[in-house]
Amino acid sequence: MTDTAVLRQRAAGQQQKPAPPGGRGLLAGLLRTARPRQWVKNVLVVAAPAAAGELFSRHALAQLGLVFVLFTACAAAVYLVNDARDAEADRAHPVKRHRPVAAGQVPVPVAYAVGAALGVLAPLLAARLCPPAVAALLTAYLAMQLAYCISLKHVLVVDLAVVTTGFLMRAMVGGLALGIPLSRWFLITTGFGALFMVSAKRYSEAVQMSGTAGATRALLTEYTTGYLRFVWQLAAGVAVLGYCLWAMEEGGVPHTSVLPWRQLSMVAFVLAVLRYAVFADRGTAGEPEDVVLSDRPLALIGVVWMAMYGLAVANW
Repeated sequence: MTDTAVLRQRAAGQQQKPAPPGGRGLLAGLLRTARPRQWVKNVLVVAAPAAAGELFSRHALAQLGLVFVLFTACAAAVYLVNDARDAEADRAHPVKRHRPVAAGQVPVPVAYAVGAALGVLAPLLAARLCPPAVAALLTAYLAMQLAYCISLKHVLVVDLAVVTTGFLMRAMVGGLALGIPLSRWFLITTGFGALFMVSAKRYSEAVQMSGTAGATRALLTEYTTGYLRFVWQLAAGVAVLGYCLWAMEEGGVPHTSVLPWRQLSMVAFVLAVLRYAVFADRGTAGEPEDVVLSDRPLALIGVVWMAMYGLAVANW
């Protein structure tokens, strides 16, 4: 009876050990580490061309598809390096401990090697296939994000600015790829809209991980929930103001469309911000892509806004 108990304990211990990474397991782990769910953020590369009404030509679609892939590769490189560096800290997080690198599915040296390869190849391909400004922006993005992984994520306020700038770069790169001038109101709305979502995410993390935040994201112990709430409220207000100024920029110019769709789109934009703020206020906006993709009212508001935006661009 004692021998049977010992054997059972040994078997249980063996089941708890992570299986050594095989070929398929390693590839699957690398793909998971590249965060496929996060790729939706890179759709921002179409923002500037869409605003300018230059989205549907064959050249534009081909160039934007290439830029999307290159930006996704750069982001994946950063995720791989970040997870390799944070493997120990991630093991203390209730969710992040399941990430492939932290769980042992992807060895740390492999994560570093694949991340470095992607980080080198993406800018080189951009320099060969895209305008020089795109290659420069991708290189700057990589440098900034790697600096964030190494040290900047431990600096108050700067960490928020770096993550926000990453979103802004995504929105800018499509315009740079097609040579489209970028509106100041477009940049202000995009930048502060990103800051709204980033600070709301930090606020949600601080609320949910209260008492254990230092073990999972050390900088959260330096922020107060009151300060983070102030930041996302301020950012939301500036984003709404910037969008309204953009929408009213041609308010006095006669239009030939059925309705002033550009001005009417302000209603949908404000409703979207207010709806997202519900989750921010509850402290459940920790994963922006989950909020956007899982909340049906917010998705419906987004569809209505895109329809109005498209009608304004088409001058229908």
